[in-house]
Amino acid sequence: MSDVIRLLPDHVANQIAAGEVVQRPASVVKELLENAIDSKATSIQLIIKEAGRQSIQVIDNGSGMSVTDARMAFERHATSKISTTDDIFHIQTKGFRGEALASIAAVAQVELKTKQEDEEVGHLLRIHGGEVKAQEATVTPTGTMISVNNLFFNVPARRNFLKSNQVEFRHIMDEFHRVALSHENIDFSLIHNDNEVFRLNGTHLAQRILHVFGKKLEGQLIPISEATDIVKISGFIGKPTTAKKSRGEQFFFVNHRFIRSGYMHKAIQNAFENLIAPGEHPTYFIFMEIDPENIDINIHPSKTEIKFVEEAAIYAQLRAATKHALGQFQVTPTINFDQPDWDLPVVNKQKEIKAPQISVDRNYNPFQTQPKTTYIPSTPSPKPGGSYNYYELEKEPEPTQAFFPEKEETISNQLMQWQNAYIITEYAGELIIIDQHRAHQSILYQSFIKKSKGNILSQQLLFPIEMDLSKNESLKVKDAEQYWISFGFDLEIEEEYLRIKAIPGDLQSEMITPLFTDFLSADLDIEEVEYSSILAKFMAKAAAIRKGTPISREKQQDLVQQLFALEQFNYSPFGKVIYKSFTLQDIKKQLD
Repeated sequence: MSDVIRLLPDHVANQIAAGEVVQRPASVVKELLENAIDSKATSIQLIIKEAGRQSIQVIDNGSGMSVTDARMAFERHATSKISTTDDIFHIQTKGFRGEALASIAAVAQVELKTKQEDEEVGHLLRIHGGEVKAQEATVTPTGTMISVNNLFFNVPARRNFLKSNQVEFRHIMDEFHRVALSHENIDFSLIHNDNEVFRLNGTHLAQRILHVFGKKLEGQLIPISEATDIVKISGFIGKPTTAKKSRGEQFFFVNHRFIRSGYMHKAIQNAFENLIAPGEHPTYFIFMEIDPENIDINIHPSKTEIKFVEEAAIYAQLRAATKHALGQFQVTPTINFDQPDWDLPVVNKQKEIKAPQISVDRNYNPFQTQPKTTYIPSTPSPKPGGSYNYYELEKEPEPTQAFFPEKEETISNQLMQWQNAYIITEYAGELIIIDQHRAHQSILYQSFIKKSKGNILSQQLLFPIEMDLSKNESLKVKDAEQYWISFGFDLEIEEEYLRIKAIPGDLQSEMITPLFTDFLSADLDIEEVEYSSILAKFMAKAAAIRKGTPISREKQQDLVQQLFALEQFNYSPFGKVIYKSFTLQDIKKQLD
């Protein structure tokens, strides 16, 4: 039998190894920016074309490289950072493995120009797909300029897995944010398709945060500072009002290196207990300085995961420091025991104290045809620019599907609303409990989808709604601008500002800010073709009947009929169960 194991050719091995380091254009951006920082640069420029597909260029004024170092930098596992295994546990720089440039050069066309301060001329190096094409002297300023063109040109399968330019550029922005925040003393600029997105001058951390994320965080940051023998903690946490339902403005840095840590995130989350709603995530920019011997950063190629020697102690310290910062700035609820004039009830000693009395209507039947008392909410008059009762149900002209069509029975006319949140009815001998908010979401979602394909009536707002945005959020709204317009919105989008001048006729102005907040908080790593569905979901969520809203018997009936006329009535647009059914046997089991 012949031998089957053989060595891979170098170019194949390099391309496979590159997959660990270079997953998308943002991976290249991260590596090149970190190399520029390691070169002691004080000014770094990032120039992107077509979200990194066409070109990624980083220009710095750092120390530059000699001709030999420039050539060696593209060899695998060639590094100036370590020489023994023990050196890994004393790393102070960003990169150290010596595989980033080799991996990038294996799947792209790379051009490097570099010059040291004491040299008269610099050096140029061109490498395509891991093969050196040119190496010669050139005129270039002190520092390094590296261009990565046509990423994955020789691995088309990898290129096909890239997302839309909008999605890929948002990933690049994330990497840029992480590097810019952890090195606020360095000047950074970001240019995309010849448009300047960021120009950040060296400053202090608080100012850098505002420059990156916009005015919305102005006055919303609380400093945090604590130091022990184990860890030194500094940075800022956001006030509870800045919390979001999805992550995005949560940053951990260990020795100025961005990391991800669900365990440490939980420490801060616990410190915000009872200050933010369940499911929300606080905003924070936390810097930890730890002895390099007490951490291990060599567990993942991207170096964003770290092992801590004293993890539990750091967790406790971080949680305590966050609680202390919140308390120090009077964010946590407190009682002022020095207040002399407490508002206490005055007891009239001359008046007899009686136990409160209650009355019960023992003849009340929630399922009777004509209830003795039915709450019918009033319809508010239209506000400037037009508004509508937000729980008004839209009638479907023709049901698309009967509820349980295989049976002859119909929904019972006996309905009741329980806890102002659920509608209870009967069908085919089974008890049906319907979540009114999720049911209305589904009805509105289908309606918005249909209307977006035609002409949706808009209402001009007498007073436009204005929101402060970060530049990243502004790009997110611009990505979906045509879809917002198709739903009846009129938007004016600036770099750090959003003005909403018209909204769909089915929405009220008070729904708009929560609608856009939900949209901006969502992690939308999606293609353009899905935006209509995504926006319809958020609009339906904003306009649907809230739990805790009483609705009339007639509107309960309308909601149930419209729900079960939908093609899909089991789950809400967000995948939540809309209703549950219980047989008599189910109920008897609970009572046994």
